[in-house]
Amino acid sequence: MLRLKSWRTGALLVLGLLLESIFVTSVIAAEPSTVTVFVGTYTGGDSKGIYRFELNTDTGKASAPSLAAEVTSPSFLAIAPSRKFLYAVSEIDAFQGKKTGAVSAFAVDPKTGALTALNAESVGGAGPCHLVVDKAGKNVLVANYGGGSAAVLPIAADGRVKPLSSFAQHKGSSVDKGRQSEPHAHSINLDKANKFAFVADLGLDQVVVYKFDPESGTITPNSPAAAEVAPGSGPRHFAFHPSGSFAYVINELNSTITAFAYDAEKGVLREMQSITTLPSGAKGSNYPAEVVVHPSGRFVYGSNRGHDSIAAFMVDETSGKLTPVGHQGTGVKNPRNFAIDPTGKFLLVANQDLNTVVVFKIDQKTGNLEETGQTVKVGKPVCLRFWAPTE
Repeated sequence: MLRLKSWRTGALLVLGLLLESIFVTSVIAAEPSTVTVFVGTYTGGDSKGIYRFELNTDTGKASAPSLAAEVTSPSFLAIAPSRKFLYAVSEIDAFQGKKTGAVSAFAVDPKTGALTALNAESVGGAGPCHLVVDKAGKNVLVANYGGGSAAVLPIAADGRVKPLSSFAQHKGSSVDKGRQSEPHAHSINLDKANKFAFVADLGLDQVVVYKFDPESGTITPNSPAAAEVAPGSGPRHFAFHPSGSFAYVINELNSTITAFAYDAEKGVLREMQSITTLPSGAKGSNYPAEVVVHPSGRFVYGSNRGHDSIAAFMVDETSGKLTPVGHQGTGVKNPRNFAIDPTGKFLLVANQDLNTVVVFKIDQKTGNLEETGQTVKVGKPVCLRFWAPTE
């Protein structure tokens, strides 16, 4: 009888330990995921450079921000595919005694996300405003708004940027004499195959297309050399659909998004549609800034400065054309860049005039943006980029 009681006690003990192990494992597995959000800013006032905070991708809760790196006006950021390096434009008109802006390189700690400054290099033109790292992680490509040009800087093995390997000066003008008397390259993007670079030039009413060679770090004019948009549109930012078959450019001067079909073999864009970013009856000046495609490819979003809202559109999966869904303006003021987290659950908006980043939840069926009540205080935020540990 004593042996039976002892056996039962032992069995119960083993069962208890097993259940405890299962419970602990399930709790660990259920722990919320977090990503780091890096924030590019205009310095001065409450901002000293690049900031960072954590976003819970299960709940949308955001932590308090901290200064990640001191650097002058790092308005736009790009993270290398390896996630080991971060690059920032310094949106300035003079660097090392010359009339040019710069790109700064930072090493990213693989566990903590802490930034360590590596170096900075000239971009060959004034007022760099946008950049991207190519998909091989070998080059940084930059758009210079003030200089009206595009440039390529190779990346060394240790993440430092090297001097320019390629430079393209845009020429021409368009119909708005106040804003389009000269070229203004406003963004630069690459296609899925890493073969073509696309520069939205607000001053030319063109998306200029270049052949891109990641090995030599060079850009050369494509044929045709550009896709035209309606005169006075002012193309600003550009985004590809995940399928690679469609692309979208948001136009700052006439509050529209132009949808293109894309020929990936030839690097050719064909306009399909131009649709307003504003609701019916909207009045007053408005200057759209950013366009982002949802990771699922089902939705496209654009930011309105003036109307102060994020416009949402449904994407037709066959044609790539857009249908308006609605507008979200709560807590939104002069929204520059905005970004969707890697899970596709949340959209974060950088409000330059409110000194805030606001978090919205994305309705996965309709694309509408729902309030979460989450707001992060950051001085003059411009750009948002997500990062996760590499180890």
